[in-house]
Amino acid sequence: MLPYEEQLSILVHLSMADNFIAEEEKSLIFAIGKRNGLTEEQIEQIIKDPKKIPQVKSLPPEEKFDYLHDVIQMMKVDGKIFQSEIQFCEKLAIGMGYKAGVVADLSAYIYSDPSISTKRSFLRSIADKHLSKK
Repeated sequence: MLPYEEQLSILVHLSMADNFIAEEEKSLIFAIGKRNGLTEEQIEQIIKDPKKIPQVKSLPPEEKFDYLHDVIQMMKVDGKIFQSEIQFCEKLAIGMGYKAGVVADLSAYIYSDPSISTKRSFLRSIADKHLSKK
């Protein structure tokens, strides 16, 4: 299992894909960090100096899904989706063993507002269809 610091680092890298961290993106990073037991100081440090994007191919399917869900939500949270953000998400998805189309398919059901949520089991079933069987 990857430490939560690495997961947040991935989100910071994505939020910087457009060379700017929007307040909505920063708020989501803090919410996810706090949900996973990190202090505000730890989260601030990750935002200032994110870790290198880790190898994610060997993660268990549930963790892969969690990462994918979080990056897609991060991509949408500020209401502006840049091509660089889509490419980042697709590259990460492919690195985890998904087909690139998983990002578009999940994006239809993952909302920018974290308080609006689709059933995770439904989302996971969509993601699993895109998971390579290799």
